[in-house]
This record gives sequence, C-alpha cells and structure tokens, in this order.
Amino acid sequence: MPGDFALPPGLRRRDVMVRDTVLHVAEVGDGPTVLLLHGWPEFWMTWLPLMNRLHGEFRLVAPDLRGFGDSAKSPAPRSDVGANSHADDIAALLEALGTGPVGVVGHDVGAYVAQGLARRHPQRVEKLLFFNCPTPSVGSAWVREGHVNEIWYQSFQQLPLAEQLIGSSREACALYLGHFLTHWCHRKDAFAPVFDRWVENFLKPGNLRGGFDWYRSQNAARVAAIDGHPTPSVSIHQPTRVHWGRHDPVGLARYFAAQAARKLQRLDPTPLSSA
Repeated sequence: MPGDFALPPGLRRRDVMVRDTVLHVAEVGDGPTVLLLHGWPEFWMTWLPLMNRLHGEFRLVAPDLRGFGDSAKSPAPRSDVGANSHADDIAALLEALGTGPVGVVGHDVGAYVAQGLARRHPQRVEKLLFFNCPTPSVGSAWVREGHVNEIWYQSFQQLPLAEQLIGSSREACALYLGHFLTHWCHRKDAFAPVFDRWVENFLKPGNLRGGFDWYRSQNAARVAAIDGHPTPSVSIHQPTRVHWGRHDPVGLARYFAAQAARKLQRLDPTPLSSA
C-alpha cells in the first residue's frame, strides 16, 4: 500500500477475547499507549497515516469495534450495541492488554465510544481527544440549516433493505462508500490508495450489518436529542480536546463553538491552519 497507508514497521495484529465477543486489534510502537477508535465507514486501517507518523513515540492501539473490520460479527441485526456497550468492550480490551490509563483518540462513532469510556471507566482514560462528533446537547441544530440533508443515511441504514442493496454487488458497495469517502473529505483523493481495501472490508460477511447496528442502537438517543430531551450524561473530568474539521459539510462546528463556553470548565480555542 502506498504513501500514508503503508504498513508501519513492527505492526502487530491479533484477536482478543473480551466479554462475549472477539475484537481484532492492530498495534505498533512501544511508548505510552494511545488508543485509536475509528468511525463509520471505517475500520482499523483508517489510522495507518497516524501510525506511520507516531509509532516511534507511542504504543498505538487500533481495535476494530464490535461488528466492524475483522472483529466478530452478530449473526442477526442488533439494536443493543450503542456507545455504552462499545465502551465496555474497550474497557475489557484495555484490561486484557494490561495497560494503565491511556490517551484516547476517537472519530465519529469512535468519539461517542471514547466519551462513553471516559464516563463509565474513568480510571482507564488519562486524556481524551475526539473530533467530528455531536454532543448530546446538539439538539434540534442537528436537523436545522440543511444538516438533515447530511444525515439521511443514519435512518436509511437501519432498514433491512440497506444491507441488501449495498451488499448486492461490489459496484453497489463501491458506489455507496465512495460517496462518503469523497463527500466528507476535503481532499477528495484521500482514500483513493486504499479504496479497494475499504470495499473488500465492507463486503466481508456481516460487516455492513455490524456498522448499521450502531445506527439502530443509537437511534432512540439521537431522536431524543433532536426533540430536546438528550439522555442525561455524567460529566467528563479528564483533560479533553475537541476538534471539528474546517471543511466538514455537516457544519456543526459553529454550533459546538457557541455551546462550548456554557458546557466546558475551561475553553482554549486553537485555530487550525488546515483540516
């Protein structure tokens, strides 16, 4: 694999039994442990560019979440594998790996899981960075100002028809994934070197369903937040940084900036030159 997505030297991959499932884990490096939690439509390989840059300084641990990548799959659709369930999986994984408190980086789905991990298992999290992830208090802003046009897939992917249509052929899967991996990327060719690997991954038995189970499981919380009744949550006390991509088409960064002063104990804005 070329460029950023080359496999870093010393990359290790293994399967780890946790709770009632098996998680596939890729890791590299020997420094302080940093846990990398992917989003959708992603799996552990999304972190290869970061692994190539940082493996000389950190032990980087990138699991496939339950139902994703090469982790174990459910034989049927589920609606009980939301953020808290994934967080408990990851806490059990860290226990199995013998780590102390770790730094956690989460994107999209992984950012929800990272927040759940910090709340439910605070002794496992030293610091937290998550990006491009709504907070529970986003409320009706999620469906205002054209945002609803960006989240149609979250409802569509809960339908049995979604897995059947997208998984009906390689061409259908490539067309669907290609939309998100270009539309959501400022650099439209970002995933081009590994796009075939992405399609192959999601065509593996159960992988589309595993990702779609997330949207089934989180739907009630999402609708409650939109209706102005977000699920009560425990405060996160670990040092936390939140990033939004400057070119994210969903555009919730403006909303987050407005609410941050009310929700955070301390706010240190850090302008980014690129995203």
